[in-house]
Amino acid sequence: MAVLIDPPVWPWRGRRWSHLVSDVSYEELHAFVAAELGIPRRAFQGDHYDVPADLYDVAVAAGAQPVGGRELLARLVGAGLRLRRRRAPAAGRAPR
Repeated sequence: MAVLIDPPVWPWRGRRWSHLVSDVSYEELHAFVAAELGIPRRAFQGDHYDVPADLYDVAVAAGAQPVGGRELLARLVGAGLRLRRRRAPAAGRAPR
């Protein structure tokens, strides 16, 4: 299993969050989240799940590998699973 989690350092709505990814497949990630964390599938962010700090230790105990944010991103990109965000058009320009 290659489910990875970075430290809960990302602030949002008064809480700290981690990113949870797989460097194997989205299916592996969805199965891990459903079986181990109970986070609903609708919480999937395109290539990762956001995990609140209070579930970080639960995820690690269930088998998620703790890694730094840079390693998490590098492994996600290396696996070809990183979702690229569309760039917003420059001010005053219509999208293509």
